[in-house]
Amino acid sequence: MRKAICTGSFDPVTNGHIDIFERAAKLVDELVVCVFVNKRKNFLFTIPERVELLRESTLHIDNLTVDSYDGLVTDYIKAHDINVIIRGLRSAGDFEYEYNQAQMIRHLAPETTTIFLLTSPEFLFISSSGIRELAQFRGDVHRLVPECVEVALRSKQQEK
Repeated sequence: MRKAICTGSFDPVTNGHIDIFERAAKLVDELVVCVFVNKRKNFLFTIPERVELLRESTLHIDNLTVDSYDGLVTDYIKAHDINVIIRGLRSAGDFEYEYNQAQMIRHLAPETTTIFLLTSPEFLFISSSGIRELAQFRGDVHRLVPECVEVALRSKQQEK
């Protein structure tokens, strides 16, 4: 069985992420989307909220499961018998960062392969940080994020 993982902070998950998940799921038997803790970032949604938004947003992808982890990706993939990491790329800047990450992961887990999927052109401008900023100023995020994320963003705005 071919298992792969897509990792990220997904704060929030966007339609660009969903596009990558849909395409990645066609390449493997099982795809795990895993929310990893990134201590360098400030988050809008908690990890449980992000996991739930991912689950709701990906119900239509039969071979996808959602998880979360606070640790090294190499520890997670070894514990779950995963040897493929799939990463989405929007730009050359993304490639440079992701390439360096892939080399470090390969150093720690030589049996691991990283596959880069190019973001579909209609999603190139979408980023989680851009969505958070747009939502902060009550901008229109419709068609940029799944419906459940749009609702959750509105709810966060009302809390403030």
